[in-house]
Amino acid sequence: MAFYFSKRKIRPKEEEETGELNIVPYLDILMNLIIFMLLSMTGLATFGILNVNAPNYGAGASSGNDNQKPPLLLTVAISKKGYYIAATGGVLGGAEAAPGAPMGEGAPTIPKLADGTLDFAALTNKMKEIKASFPDESKIILAAEPDVQYEWLVQTMDAVRETPNDRKLLFPDVTLGTF
Repeated sequence: MAFYFSKRKIRPKEEEETGELNIVPYLDILMNLIIFMLLSMTGLATFGILNVNAPNYGAGASSGNDNQKPPLLLTVAISKKGYYIAATGGVLGGAEAAPGAPMGEGAPTIPKLADGTLDFAALTNKMKEIKASFPDESKIILAAEPDVQYEWLVQTMDAVRETPNDRKLLFPDVTLGTF
């Protein structure tokens, strides 16, 4: 007995068509997210810009002008006792500080308040006095002990950079250091 195959059964079966994954909408969403993130980061960066410099260790180039005033080298040191303010002439003394005492010894120029916080308003007022005496100076060195709170450092930068009410610039060029 002969076996007969029908043409319908011999014909190869066609595989089901699987559609290709359309990634165009996915790429559109990704591009929109990337553009949004780039634009938002650019906008946020302009709000948080502070002009802060690292200390220079090399010797500066000297110019031939001997008539120039020496730099002020205004330094505000944050310690556990309060603020020590120093300049080219020495440390501004507190109530019982000896003249010419090194920073960190003796009474601070601006002591802490009774509740243990720093007196930012007194610091801003002292910076106004110094700015009145040296109107062309814009540089200040902020030094802090290693265990000083980060918030105090930021608030100190704000206090020496500008006045709170009329937003006049005092010393906007901040250099960070330690003592």
